[in-house]
Amino acid sequence: MSKQKENAHHPFYEETIGTKSIFEGRMISLQVDTVRLPNGETATREIVRHPGAVAVVAIMDGKMLVVEQFRKPLDKAQVEIPAGKLDAGEEPEAAARRELEEETGFRARSMRRLNSFSTSPGFADEIIHIYYTDDLEQGEAHLDDEEFLTCEAITIEQAQRYIEEGKICDAKTLLAVYAWRLHTLTGSF
Repeated sequence: MSKQKENAHHPFYEETIGTKSIFEGRMISLQVDTVRLPNGETATREIVRHPGAVAVVAIMDGKMLVVEQFRKPLDKAQVEIPAGKLDAGEEPEAAARRELEEETGFRARSMRRLNSFSTSPGFADEIIHIYYTDDLEQGEAHLDDEEFLTCEAITIEQAQRYIEEGKICDAKTLLAVYAWRLHTLTGSF
């Protein structure tokens, strides 16, 4: 059953009655949908379509692997966990393994899914799948042609300092730091 049919009986359901494509890029597309509201009126919804992404909480010798790269939308460098978008037809775990090695030079011998979350459900359909590993072996980093970053392994205290300094401010990395802290304190996620 499609999500649309599955959700059609919800009292706040908004039926799509028209879609206009505005932009088709290599990473995202933008569309404007006309919807029928629960009260019968119509409204427009601007929607960013994204193929989805993965991110990896990779722990090595009690430290978390992070990368620093420039993020043009924020116009500053950010420290983040290894992450990237799903390729067409790619399974999330395969993408997580690929991104981890591409960005850090480490391979996960084993990995487990922690959770998946929507990044901005008010206007985007992007879902990020978060994976965890502490079972790493040396691999080979191979960045994309347009990707410039450095990798480091940080302690929980360094991560907290980066959060306070604004070097870590994205949702996936904040989630990773708090999940790592929880795991360190309790032994579980």
